[in-house]
Amino acid sequence: MFDFLLAPQNFPFDVALAIMALLTLFEFLAIVLAGHTSAALDGLFPELHLGDVDGSEIAVSSFLDRFLGWLHFGKVPVLMLLALFLLGFGFSGLALQGLLHNSIGLMLPGWLASLAVLPVTFPVVRIGGTVLAKVMPRDETQSVSAQSFVGQVAKIVLGTARTGHAAQARLKDKHGQSHYVMVEPDQDDEQFEAGEAVLIVSQAGPTYKAIRADNALLAR
Repeated sequence: MFDFLLAPQNFPFDVALAIMALLTLFEFLAIVLAGHTSAALDGLFPELHLGDVDGSEIAVSSFLDRFLGWLHFGKVPVLMLLALFLLGFGFSGLALQGLLHNSIGLMLPGWLASLAVLPVTFPVVRIGGTVLAKVMPRDETQSVSAQSFVGQVAKIVLGTARTGHAAQARLKDKHGQSHYVMVEPDQDDEQFEAGEAVLIVSQAGPTYKAIRADNALLAR
């Protein structure tokens, strides 16, 4: 069993599961110490900005926005989606290699097996994210409604918000619980970069309209 798990062909999947175990340990320690690894990861997540001038760039950005939305970015914290990806990738890869090893006595090279299981990994993230998106609001607080986010200051944590393209933002409710929402500028000529603070002014279906927060609001 250990020979199979430690085989060079399984290295990518062993690494994925090891990272998952470390993330779980760090999150547990963070909770014990009254912190949250997930919030730190969301704040450090790189901005995804693909340009606004060329038509092909806008098309790519639109596709990426839809793909991230399909994976439930904005509804589920990035750390949880990463955990789902690592679990799906690691176990799918080991399952594939185990099936091949038991049936024909051979395993695929690690890079080839990784490519083979990627199409399976993303649906795992989608399905897991769907479940988490349904249960997370009830787990965080049952007394806060989505409409109560209007008037709150949020911070852009993923993407660039512009008209027609929402970005992920994080805010805290009156109980101190973090929520992740998708925001767009209220004015057509504005856009918000990752790290900027915005004031939510209205709700438009699953997204929120926002304006740039001024220093007075940030000082409250």
